[in-house]
Amino acid sequence: MKDVIYIKPHHFVDIITSFGAGKVRFEPHPYGHAVHTVAAQILSNRDALLGIELGADDICKPCRHNINGLCGDTIDTSFRPDAPSSKREWNLIIDRRWCERLKIKQGDRLTARRLCERLQNYAGDIMDIYREIPANLTAERVSKLKEGIRNFLSEDNVAA
Repeated sequence: MKDVIYIKPHHFVDIITSFGAGKVRFEPHPYGHAVHTVAAQILSNRDALLGIELGADDICKPCRHNINGLCGDTIDTSFRPDAPSSKREWNLIIDRRWCERLKIKQGDRLTARRLCERLQNYAGDIMDIYREIPANLTAERVSKLKEGIRNFLSEDNVAA
C-alpha cells in the first residue's frame, strides 16, 4: 500500500456520504477511475494518510477521461444551469469551497480520521457548497453525510 493517498476533498466527502448510505464496497466504474480501490483503503484504515489534491488525484489517475492530468469529461447542466459543463471546472469549484469550509489547502496531509473529524466539526450547512444543485438533492446528501461521518468515526463500524 502506498504511503499517501492523494484525494480531492469532494471525493472524500462522496466516499463518506456513500458510506452513510450503507455502501461499504464500491464496484469498478466503466470510466476506469479508482474510487473502488481508494474507498476500500480509506474505509479499512481510518489512519490512512491523505494528501489534499485539487488536480488529478488517485481516483482520477486511471480514469479514461484523465487526459494529461486534466479531466476531459463533461456534466449535464440541465438541472444546474449556473454550473460549468466541464467536470474539471465544476470539481474545482466544489473542492475550493470544501477547502475553505474545512480549513485545508492543496498539499495538506492528514489522516482520513482527521479529515472526517473536520467534516464533523466544520461542514455545517452544505447547501451553499452545492448551491447550483437543487436543494432537495443536497438535503438527501446531508443526512447520508452525517450518517457516514458518525459511522466512520465509530471504531465499531470499520469496514472489512
